[in-house]
Amino acid sequence: MQAHLIAVAGPLKGMSFPITAEPLSVGRDKGNLICLDDAAVSRRHCVIVPENGGHILRDLGSRNRTAVNGLPLEERKLEPGDEIQVGATRFLFHLGEISETISAIAAVDGGPVGGETLLLRREDAVYRDSEHVIAALSPAGRMARNLKALLETGEAISSIRGLEPLARRLLEIAAEVIPARHGALLLAAKGDTAFRFHWHSDPARGAAAPTPRAVVDRVLREGVSLWTNDISGGKEIVPTASLLDSQVSSVLAVPLLKFDRVIGAFYLDTNDPAAHFEEDHLQLLTGIAGIAAGALETAQYLEALEGENRRLQAQVNRADDMVGNSAPMRDVYRFIAKVAPTPSTVLIGGESGTGKELVARAVHRNSPRAGKAFAAINCAALTESLLESELFGHEKGAFTGAVVQKKGRLEEAEGGTVFLDEIGELAPALQAKLLRVLQERQFERVGGTRPIRTDIRLVAATNRDLKEEVAKGNFRGDLYYRLNVVSIALPPLRDRREDLPALVQTFVAKHGHKAPRRILGCSEEALACLKNHDWPGNVRELENAIERAIVLGSTEWILPDDLPESIVEAGGGMAGGEGGEAKFHETIRLIKRQLVLKAIEHAQGNYPEAARALGLHPNNLYRLIKTLNLKQTAKG
Repeated sequence: MQAHLIAVAGPLKGMSFPITAEPLSVGRDKGNLICLDDAAVSRRHCVIVPENGGHILRDLGSRNRTAVNGLPLEERKLEPGDEIQVGATRFLFHLGEISETISAIAAVDGGPVGGETLLLRREDAVYRDSEHVIAALSPAGRMARNLKALLETGEAISSIRGLEPLARRLLEIAAEVIPARHGALLLAAKGDTAFRFHWHSDPARGAAAPTPRAVVDRVLREGVSLWTNDISGGKEIVPTASLLDSQVSSVLAVPLLKFDRVIGAFYLDTNDPAAHFEEDHLQLLTGIAGIAAGALETAQYLEALEGENRRLQAQVNRADDMVGNSAPMRDVYRFIAKVAPTPSTVLIGGESGTGKELVARAVHRNSPRAGKAFAAINCAALTESLLESELFGHEKGAFTGAVVQKKGRLEEAEGGTVFLDEIGELAPALQAKLLRVLQERQFERVGGTRPIRTDIRLVAATNRDLKEEVAKGNFRGDLYYRLNVVSIALPPLRDRREDLPALVQTFVAKHGHKAPRRILGCSEEALACLKNHDWPGNVRELENAIERAIVLGSTEWILPDDLPESIVEAGGGMAGGEGGEAKFHETIRLIKRQLVLKAIEHAQGNYPEAARALGLHPNNLYRLIKTLNLKQTAKG
């Protein structure tokens, strides 16, 4: 039978090329039988060779590859209806006479078409033709209908953004050609289905329609296609109760393949006895799956990236957003609002764990330098030599191990903000170099001689009294005065206890996902213990305590038993608590002691039995005994 290549898109659109006994070459060079003036096409791009009664398409090492049905390949035996992509030109491989196709199109256009050239207008093209024209084409009508579905698939993956709308459209395209009542698109991740979208001809049913797990698992596992019109008598598919209840009569399932890797599956079925799936439907669904697989995986990957980006952004925002509305914190917010827009150096004081870096980041994010880098360095975490290299960078060969030139943080943060934490730990030699940066706005790399100018804003923090360190001779006075342009001392947590509930809720939200159970918050008893602790480690200590309680707890609420012993002991006497509240919690504590002791006495010292009587896990009982200081009493 005579074979033809019909150009359906690109500069040759509408032209038909017969394939004879001679190889049909395609490329940019004028020596090819089909010459394409397209920069994306190689000089000798591909060739179609008649071989063993068929036609073999071979890519000739082209730069942008040759694609068949959307898949790049090196060699393939062509089948009728295959779509070949060469640069911006798409060809349809047609086997047999084309006169019937031409006459059908001419009937729509109203004029005859002759010779080897097929002229197709966009509105008259077979793959976009109206239903009555497609129905008139036989057997070419089926090919045209399938081609229309494949091209619509290509349009969908290039124009639809988002995994779910793309999946919906692909299932709708398949259902326009295949007589299915229900369909599902599934994407796999590490052996499981990470995404599942259902389509049904009856929108009211939707996801309620069953998808046989055995069928999908086999397609995902073996990468095979399944097609049957006999559910009850078929050997390949075991009918499940859900399939039998739904009276499914025909099933079609094909894998989504990406570079020989199964990434998911297309599934279609129908319960219409008059509708039957055919091999042609199987071939079409395989083509749609082949074209769409890469786009679906990309859409899934993008959604995962966007979700991760949202999570990280929320984490960044949560880290930079200070919590609390107490009077001391309102003073901090006012300070940031006044200082941030200026270029002045800022010195932040306060105890360890009060959130000095959060304030520094807030100053940066609210300043004109917000779009530039924020570099944070802990001066106490590095040795003097490492810190010098980290701050100022070094030249190649400046010291052993300096095999390449390295830029320092001051250079990398050009135009942005540099935050020096624990600046009171800075060695005298580095104090002198930092003073030069503040005075002259330039420095030299370690081992270098060329001065490097820099435009940075410096924010420093310390938990020491730098004025006292200057008096002791441990810190340069001139550097201190350069740093102390504007300064603030952050309030310790014990001075803003009214912020505790908000801080606790923030840390519960931040760490709650680590627990295998839902965490609602902190109980009143546990919160009372927290309020009566002195918090020498401030907010950092509080966060650690909440994270520990979430990991070790066993209920939806954080209880006193879940908190560190030092905090519970501080809350046990209710020192500093208000009279009524202290009396209430002390009474609760006494009742707990009595209940535990009574349960242990009735169980004759058998802790697991006493725990069962109290409705507690034995581990919780042991912790409660320890928290209530009942060890000696319980033994006695």
